[in-house]
Amino acid sequence: MSTLSKLRRMVHRDHLSVREASRRLGISRNTATKWLQADEMVEPRYPKQASILSVLDPYKDQLATWLKADSHRNKRERRGVKAMFRALQAMGYPGSRGPVYEFAKRWQQAQSDAPTRMAFVPMSFEMGEAFQFDWSCEYLFVGGMRKRLEAAHTKLAASRAFMMTAYFSQAHEMLFDAHARAFAAFGGVPRRGIYDNMKTAVDKVGQGKSRTVNARFEAITGHYLFEPEFCNRAAGWEKGIVEKGSSQKKEKIVR
Repeated sequence: MSTLSKLRRMVHRDHLSVREASRRLGISRNTATKWLQADEMVEPRYPKQASILSVLDPYKDQLATWLKADSHRNKRERRGVKAMFRALQAMGYPGSRGPVYEFAKRWQQAQSDAPTRMAFVPMSFEMGEAFQFDWSCEYLFVGGMRKRLEAAHTKLAASRAFMMTAYFSQAHEMLFDAHARAFAAFGGVPRRGIYDNMKTAVDKVGQGKSRTVNARFEAITGHYLFEPEFCNRAAGWEKGIVEKGSSQKKEKIVR
């Protein structure tokens, strides 16, 4: 998520000082001040440093396989990291035992942090906390000709108040116009918006909740100071308020 968007929300919406916001984000106060004073909401891009390969890299897959197999054995039958280190040495590993122990520690921590079962969170929201957004495809007769329309649905999660706007495409301009009209009709902007992983908002879906957010969509979140939240893959129920019953409301409006 863009550091600049978070900075703008902290300072302009949550009314934190620039010093406190920069401390929480891990950036210098001068950098934060410069970003906030810029005319355009564009976060500077810095060249990535070339990663340094570790002597353990060629052996990580093998070590992970051993650790996974070891985790399914009884405690007395486990080989332990020390035995695995010696086995890697026999395979030609030239490094010390430190990277091996550190990799094993991180792998075991990741396994313990991973969820063991599915959980569902009730959809209860406070007033002004969140809105949900979704697109749907509709057909109308305009001037005697059947036209396909893309309907943008923006619905408040607590009050269920909604705004629906129809366009001929789902381009960025239509997406932004739908937000502007909805916020004007609602008389304000909730603190966060809930979306699926639409291409106009997400450039790349990572593991879990990790997302590479589209730069133009990031700009609108920084302008309106709301935090975007994206559903997991194939988890439409996470924005079920806008999904549920939308077809009935659309039918009433079209008629």
